[in-house]
Amino acid sequence: MPQIQKKLTGKELTTNIIYYALRATIVLYVVLLFLPGVNPARITEKINRNLSLFTAGFFYKSLTDGMGRVITKGWIPQSTMITLHLTSMIACLGAIASGVGGCFSIGNNKCRRIGNILTLSGGAVGLLGIIGITVARNQLVQLVAEHPNYAKNTLPNDPMGIKLYLVMSIIVVVLSVATFILSPKPEKGEALHMEAKYKLFLMFMPFALLILVFSYLPLWGWRYAFFDYKAGDTLSMDKWRGLFWFTYLFQNPATSKHIARVMLNTLAMSGIGIAFSFLPMIFAIFLSEIKNNRARSLIQTFTTIPNFISWVLVYAIALCIFSTDGFISSFMVQNGFWESGKNMLMSSNHTWLKMWAWGTWKGLGWSAIIYISAISGIDQQLYEAATVDGAGRFQKMWHITLPELIPTYCVLLTLSIAGILSNGLDQYLVFENAQNTQAIEVLDLYVYKIGIKGGLIPLSTVVGMFKSIISVALLFLANNISKLVRGQSVV
Repeated sequence: MPQIQKKLTGKELTTNIIYYALRATIVLYVVLLFLPGVNPARITEKINRNLSLFTAGFFYKSLTDGMGRVITKGWIPQSTMITLHLTSMIACLGAIASGVGGCFSIGNNKCRRIGNILTLSGGAVGLLGIIGITVARNQLVQLVAEHPNYAKNTLPNDPMGIKLYLVMSIIVVVLSVATFILSPKPEKGEALHMEAKYKLFLMFMPFALLILVFSYLPLWGWRYAFFDYKAGDTLSMDKWRGLFWFTYLFQNPATSKHIARVMLNTLAMSGIGIAFSFLPMIFAIFLSEIKNNRARSLIQTFTTIPNFISWVLVYAIALCIFSTDGFISSFMVQNGFWESGKNMLMSSNHTWLKMWAWGTWKGLGWSAIIYISAISGIDQQLYEAATVDGAGRFQKMWHITLPELIPTYCVLLTLSIAGILSNGLDQYLVFENAQNTQAIEVLDLYVYKIGIKGGLIPLSTVVGMFKSIISVALLFLANNISKLVRGQSVV
């Protein structure tokens, strides 16, 4: 029977509206912990401008990084920095408590009452932390007032974040009190309960937060593409360059030629990887056909372990095998096949295939795991029916296992096409040398060179922007092609 929607009374509607406002405020309250631009703990210019309140509260070393001489000389008392660190931690704990309380607010009356207590406590604790940060700042200002010659070494700052966090804490406290008063009191003996959809939403929240912090917040760095910026500088309108760095890519012939070569390497190596992206699926199919459990586990373990080896160690292994004094050269010289040892790593021949081979060796077993999981989910009755019909092992693989894995393969293929410009950096950085640099330099390595080594941060930002935009376009293009060919959308 269809559910009859209950009509809310005026009080219930008001309570729900306040709850929505409280949750929105709490989300903003928690997100602000990770934004360096609104860090209330940056009470002096000596504190790194890229430091967030979360880092200042939980990592004292990061908070005082580069301030050793200033603290030793007494220009900024260590007690002030400890006070700042502890009160920042208190402010963070208050925001986290408010966040937990906000999660409880989507349950029944018992959950809401616990949520009210947590958000009220969190807002009060956060308010206490901000007051403590203000006290630390006032200590610094008073010290400068007493010793004016300290000013150039302490550089006191009046961070906007103090006022912002103060307002946020007060809003959380006020709204928490309002919801506490307006919410119905839970019945005696009422158990904690939350609908399944809300539980799933809360399970998803940590991952959404991680994606926000590590994938979306960094997009704020795109603003560097419009300025003349060097590491450590501050952005100001006198350094505004508009679209200069965007046109620079195409106006400078040397840069255009260099990028064309880099794009060729990137697309070629990614293309080879995509062309052979079926190998993990085939490997998983044949691995699942091994009936001896011990042998299957042994093979899977030995093919998965290389994924956990860093590329630096992989290069060390390659050096032991393929260098002038490596195993192969020593063997060939000792048996009279070569007159002297050869360093095969220095050769520029077949660089694209070599990099693909190393990548395949390192990632084959790991990439096969998702296909092995998909195989374990195939209905065993299909194999039993095929056996009754007289199908052999290879016929089962071809007509049952492979078709069942195609949807998984299409999803991974679509993601691979979307990431065609993202080859990674580590592998190509460690294998690069003077002989193969022309063929091994991919887009990620190029961005590293011009941004980190060359100091052209705006130009590297522009390249990164183009890369992200093209990747999103390729994702939707691959998705539309999949929908056209298979009749099913991946995204």
